Amino acid sequence: MISVKDFGATGNGATLDTAAINAAIEAAHHRGGGEVVLPEGRYLSFSIRLLSGVTLQLNKGAVLIAADPAQHPGEYDPAEDNPFDLYQDFGHSHWHNSLIWAENAENIAITGEGLIDGEGLTREGPGSQWKKQAGEFPLSMRGLSAEVMAELAPEVSAMKGLGNKSIAFKNCRHVTLKDFTIKNGGHFALLATGVDDMTIEGLTVDTNRDGLDIDACRRVTISHCRVNTPNDDAIVLKSSYALGEARACEDIKVEGCTVSGYDLGTLLDGTFGRTQERSPDQDRVTGRIKIGTESNGGFTRIRVRDCRFERSRGLALEMVDGGWIEDVLCENLILTEITTAPIFLRVGARLRGPEGTVVGGIRNVTIRNVTATDILPDYCALIMGLPDSPIEDVTLENISLTYRGGKTVADVAPFIDDLPTAYPEPSMFGITPARGLWARHVKGLKLDNIQVVSSPSDDRPETVLCAVDTI
Repeated sequence: MISVKDFGATGNGATLDTAAINAAIEAAHHRGGGEVVLPEGRYLSFSIRLLSGVTLQLNKGAVLIAADPAQHPGEYDPAEDNPFDLYQDFGHSHWHNSLIWAENAENIAITGEGLIDGEGLTREGPGSQWKKQAGEFPLSMRGLSAEVMAELAPEVSAMKGLGNKSIAFKNCRHVTLKDFTIKNGGHFALLATGVDDMTIEGLTVDTNRDGLDIDACRRVTISHCRVNTPNDDAIVLKSSYALGEARACEDIKVEGCTVSGYDLGTLLDGTFGRTQERSPDQDRVTGRIKIGTESNGGFTRIRVRDCRFERSRGLALEMVDGGWIEDVLCENLILTEITTAPIFLRVGARLRGPEGTVVGGIRNVTIRNVTATDILPDYCALIMGLPDSPIEDVTLENISLTYRGGKTVADVAPFIDDLPTAYPEPSMFGITPARGLWARHVKGLKLDNIQVVSSPSDDRPETVLCAVDTI
């Protein structure tokens, strides 16, 4: 066991401890691995590189603070070059510009009851605003590299020296994250890309953008975590093209977790505030569990069990970039105060990927034993495929949906088309024609014990099915 104070860390919250923390990690790594401890104190730092064999232990009372280049002499490690960064937002394409990062490392861990405070991180990143404008990307992101880079150049330059992630891992193996807390984690509290065999347990996250992003990873278990993200997704699985290949997210378990969209910081202080009504995309607060939107590589063998959604959007499965979502089981979910649709399955044709990317799909999905209450009445549960790419073999079983009601047929938005290239959100079609379930272009839909309640009453039909084969 090595204490960072043995390498000159002050823990006074004013002096930069970056060099001392990195020196302790290097020493442990060169000894063949070991535990590097941050004792009680406040440790101000820029980028920390976690190396193979090292556990970073944040003791109770230890606070690791992300330094701010505008206030402190230094900067974060530069965002590395990525020839594939046109196919996902800037933040997903880079890892080194983080408070803690690791690349090609094995047997690494961050543990303990301490706190990571992303005070000096930015929650923005070049291109990130595109998905917030008019519900879709203004550019296809394919074959327009010069134009895209010209548009992004000022933002990329503005990111120089800044960090936008609390923790970022790329191509790592055997990773453990356990028991600590992240406050204001930047654009990502965690970005894990191409990571295999990862355990995330007992984290508490109260952050200003994404919570836990699991991108193109294999054999990951996320359990007993509490993630509050009013402005973005809480726990989200992705399969982007950031590694230069269409790599699937496989064998992922999310168990016993609670996600929410309470006011920023009010999970940690226990007040569970409800002042903020909307997130940056102008829909209501987010805070959900989602599969997609980045979806080049697809998703298979995904299990989401025994989870709670509180004051958040509902469960979302979104395939728009050419892969497949398949063999998914979501069960024993409790949703309360739901701010958009309680369930949203969507196949689209954004096709943000290399030339030749084709439309993928969703198949073999079971969602069962779900109770959702206090649901915004505007958007029912949606299962929305495309005419040439229908969603296949979906089972909804033992689903209880209680909406706030009060809508009428006159409120329904006119249907224009299936909006294949639009950014996927339940609000994309406007107020839905059904009050309980709306499905389009589905083969093999099984509905078993679906209960829909609206209070006050709602005169829209409970279910609307179009081009749907039911079992």
